[in-house]
Amino acid sequence: MIDLRTRYLGLELDNPLVPSASPLSRDLDSARRLEDAGAAALVMYSLFEEELQEEERQLARFLFEQGTGHAEADSFFPLPTQYTSRLDSYLEQIASLKSALGIPVIASLNGVSDSGWIQHGKEMQEAGADALELNVYYVAAGHEASALDIEQRYLDLLRALRQSVSIPIAMKLSTQFTALPHFVRRLAQAGADGVALFNRFYQPDIDLETLRVTPRLELSTSAEALLRIRWTAILRGQVDVSLAVTGGFHDSDSVLKALLAGADVVHLCSALLAHGAQRLAEIKEDMTAWLQAREYSSVAQLKGSVSQQHALDPAAYERANYVQVIDSYTPPAGVLR
Repeated sequence: MIDLRTRYLGLELDNPLVPSASPLSRDLDSARRLEDAGAAALVMYSLFEEELQEEERQLARFLFEQGTGHAEADSFFPLPTQYTSRLDSYLEQIASLKSALGIPVIASLNGVSDSGWIQHGKEMQEAGADALELNVYYVAAGHEASALDIEQRYLDLLRALRQSVSIPIAMKLSTQFTALPHFVRRLAQAGADGVALFNRFYQPDIDLETLRVTPRLELSTSAEALLRIRWTAILRGQVDVSLAVTGGFHDSDSVLKALLAGADVVHLCSALLAHGAQRLAEIKEDMTAWLQAREYSSVAQLKGSVSQQHALDPAAYERANYVQVIDSYTPPAGVLR
């Protein structure tokens, strides 16, 4: 029997397959199906700072400013005695998931400032979350902020949150850091228990008919996994934090490669949205069969065995040999080079 257990953020998990933040965690039945399919933990859908700020503005306008210019309106539109905010709903969902599931539940915070996040993190811990995933979704589009300023934003938010909660914290990072190993070491020193590689920034599109910039949602592709695998292999052995990969993991092959590179867990999202919870069970079954065929006794035996520090050619993870790669391409029949 293969021992699939792994540790992530100090949590003992039955296997490395963890559904990442997605709408699937909004519904208890969907969450139960994921657990039944073999999910070892569950990352909840993200609570977005922008949504809470907009909600506060609407409340101020429609509930607390209803009498502005018309004082008599106060008697016609009394303030409601009960109101369920997005934060309240999120905290209730944490409690519901913890009550319904037997696996760890990881709450997800998505924002760019520390206003409110400290209190939100404490409330999520009190609601029963086993860990927090902090997703600092920030695009440095202005010329004023330097790379150091951007890194400091992450570090300041992490330190403030770390002082307020005792449960583990994972930082979800983007691909756009210049010196990732150095930055991850600084995050560990600031109190991060793990990092998730990498956030997928959804790209806006331009509508050629209306000339408007429009949001565009596309599920990940398997090609995206290689970047996560590469940086996991580089980080393993250099930093003392848990490593998660997310983005592009659709089958057991990509999951096994991530584990060989040194990942502690593999987050699944697009594969589950496209194929349902059963896809997780299929990946787990295929992964187990691969391990058995090669006489591995455990995931721990496999993990990190092809990371940079153990690879036969460690430099291959660092260099980008464009000449060799381009020359290896074979064009389709009939196409002149």
